[in-house]
Amino acid sequence: MSDPLIRELDHYVVLEPGRPEQLLSAADTLIWLEGQLAGLAEPPPDLRRLPDAAARAARLMDTACELELEPGLSVQWFAIRLEPPQAG
Repeated sequence: MSDPLIRELDHYVVLEPGRPEQLLSAADTLIWLEGQLAGLAEPPPDLRRLPDAAARAARLMDTACELELEPGLSVQWFAIRLEPPQAG
């Protein structure tokens, strides 16, 4: 089960091999994950029973932080909290 605190975070750092890190909103991270899953020949076994790409991406975002695209090639995402600057 995922940490309930993660659900309060609304930004993610996304890491892809050979590309600069990206800072995405939770909604954009879901879209990004859907795209990553679409590029696979078939979804990972634990996601196959889910009805569609959106459900698979949501489950993946809630339960993992890495997706292997092919042997030795993975993408990662990490929830972060953006804090407003402190008043001096």
